[in-house]
Amino acid sequence: MPDILIVKCDFNNQQHCEAEINLMKEYMTDRMGGKQPLNAEENSQLIAGLKNHPTALTLLASYKGEFVGLTNSFINFATFSVKKFLNIHDIIVKSSCRGMGIGKLLLEENIRIAKKELDCSKITLEVREDNTVAQKLYTSLGFEDLKPPMYFWTKYI
Repeated sequence: MPDILIVKCDFNNQQHCEAEINLMKEYMTDRMGGKQPLNAEENSQLIAGLKNHPTALTLLASYKGEFVGLTNSFINFATFSVKKFLNIHDIIVKSSCRGMGIGKLLLEENIRIAKKELDCSKITLEVREDNTVAQKLYTSLGFEDLKPPMYFWTKYI
């Protein structure tokens, strides 16, 4: 779609920072996020954390000049392949813009960067079991559950 542009986030650009905060708020308060939005101090910490994280990669999607989607990804190291890999931690598209192919374009750009710029061995992401729309998109791009399936476990500290 010609009106959609994917760019790397510049955390020195106030518009990009505002887009990160606004899109994360929408994601967190969506039924798939199910969380309260960050407060002003936490938003500042989010921007500083991403800006200063040595392996963060944030992509923004704009549609007709408005930021409507993003991915927050992190480069890691895969010991089995002895190569880098990219973990897509967040993928967000504004609810009013879903179904337009924006999520697909964001993922395709992550794939391109992982292959061509970073020489990664794989890309990982997590998806809720009940998010069948996202699962369909991910499957269409070649993502699949591991065999045997793996669990995503968390211990909050």
